[in-house]
Amino acid sequence: MFDDDLDLPDPFAQQRYARLVGLDHIKTRLAKEAELILQPDLLEEWSLRTHQTVLPAVARLAHRPPLIIFAGDVGTGKTTLAETFADAIARRHRIDVRVKRLSLRARGTGAVGEMTRLIGTAFDVILHDARAAGSKRPTILVIDQADALAQSREASQMHHEDRAGVNALIRGISQVATEASGVLVIMCTNRIGALDPAIRRRAAAEFDFSRPDENQRTAILTDLFEGVPLSPSDVKHLVDLTGPGDRGYGHTYSDLVDRVLAATCLAAYPTRPITAELIAEQILICPPTPPFTAQP
Repeated sequence: MFDDDLDLPDPFAQQRYARLVGLDHIKTRLAKEAELILQPDLLEEWSLRTHQTVLPAVARLAHRPPLIIFAGDVGTGKTTLAETFADAIARRHRIDVRVKRLSLRARGTGAVGEMTRLIGTAFDVILHDARAAGSKRPTILVIDQADALAQSREASQMHHEDRAGVNALIRGISQVATEASGVLVIMCTNRIGALDPAIRRRAAAEFDFSRPDENQRTAILTDLFEGVPLSPSDVKHLVDLTGPGDRGYGHTYSDLVDRVLAATCLAAYPTRPITAELIAEQILICPPTPPFTAQP
């Protein structure tokens, strides 16, 4: 039902979060969105502090759905950010945050009623923990590959059991919104268009994760190869090599971090230094992952 829980703050989560270079625009907005869903009292305190009253707008915001959707191509950092961003919140407010990851095992084996039961049980656990801990220990539920569990019920080929599972998911999110505070659901998907419209309507925010642009690739490559003597022209050449080019799509964040970096270090070890030329060779050997829609 759940994969292993992650308790924040956590040093490894902090490192993973810090390594997500080039996502500052998402990190900043996400921190505010999540913080006010997980700890709604903060918004009321702000209103009293700055306006000497609780503004009507604050009352409206306090009832926003506790759901945020991360949408974008494979390898763009969605899952890593979903699992780690609350580490900064935990440290800033000196609280514990629990991250639970809903396993795709919640789909079950296809037996009648199984998927509905598993999803319902998962939300029962989340609600029980939230009622017991409240905002003192917020909980984040990460649903990766969300389109596998929340596929649009408008799809003509959709099995009855899958439809029932989507209904259970919607009920669970609605229950969290009305019966518990300090819970946030993060859905990650490569196919935003495949999500059920009722799920998307319930989202407080959607964040679009695209492949890193030129400026972001510059920041990522500079960070990855810190300490390697690279001139500005070297960096520009590497940035150009990792861009869309004639393919129409460039390297993803994970392509650069998990493949190009590893390939470069292995190619240099044990006798050669890392150079701009060596990095360029490995970029050509490690082409970017095709976009999800372009994959066979």
